[in-house]
Amino acid sequence: MNERKVDSRLLEILVCPLTKGPLRYDEKAQELISEQAQLAYPIRDGIPIMLVDEARNLDG
Repeated sequence: MNERKVDSRLLEILVCPLTKGPLRYDEKAQELISEQAQLAYPIRDGIPIMLVDEARNLDG
């Protein structure tokens, strides 16, 4: 898998599209985690995919 670093400036401005809350960057899993929404947004080729339909549910 081609993993790229996500620009730190981009991470500072991105919010969860569902809750508008903060996101936590999980570098190992290449995901942006919304604790409020319990969703993990994938990062593909260094690009965050900020679509609720593409997010993984963290509830179980």
